[in-house]
Amino acid sequence: MRITNHELLRPTPSAKARGETLGRPSKTGGQAKGRRAKRVSERGRGPASTENGFTLIELLVVVGIIGVVAAITVPGLLRARMSADEASAIGSIRAINSAEAAYSSATGGGGYAISLAVLSSACPGSPQGFISPDLSADPSEKSGYWVGLEDGTGAKDVVDDCNANKSRTGYYSSAVPLGAGWSGQRGFSSSAHGNIFFTQDGSKPPETGGVSIQ
Repeated sequence: MRITNHELLRPTPSAKARGETLGRPSKTGGQAKGRRAKRVSERGRGPASTENGFTLIELLVVVGIIGVVAAITVPGLLRARMSADEASAIGSIRAINSAEAAYSSATGGGGYAISLAVLSSACPGSPQGFISPDLSADPSEKSGYWVGLEDGTGAKDVVDDCNANKSRTGYYSSAVPLGAGWSGQRGFSSSAHGNIFFTQDGSKPPETGGVSIQ
């Protein structure tokens, strides 16, 4: 059987079918890919997905844990802060006692200053007063306490000091919390005898006859 050149160049039906198959995507394959993409999308939108954050129950558990920890630690921190403020108040009273002793010896003629402003004032020719500047106001606020200095009971004039202020035979210093129960619990006081008294309710202790700090 003779085959002409024209017949050799003409594509056969099987080749033509194969060309259509290669040139056009399969309908079945496209549907399968679409179903897989849909399943992946649905899994990503699920309520239990960890990719989108926490669930409401998980957040409530975390908030509850934080509340328990705060309830345990906050009172301890408050007590520690009050103890530190009380220690600072006692230090302020002792600083006033030391400053009064220096004032009495240097310029008071045996008498004492009856205000923090006088006690913090420097004598002419001196670079500083008898107490630090953070205790120069009447009263001074320091570390959660009001620290004050005033005239002692029954005190009398002694002499004029280097700044023409009258020194007195007695003084009364005190330190009371800004807010009893949160900035400090106890109140403190002292006077010319040098003892430091305290009260448990944050009020000013008496000038004499109080409960002394051991």
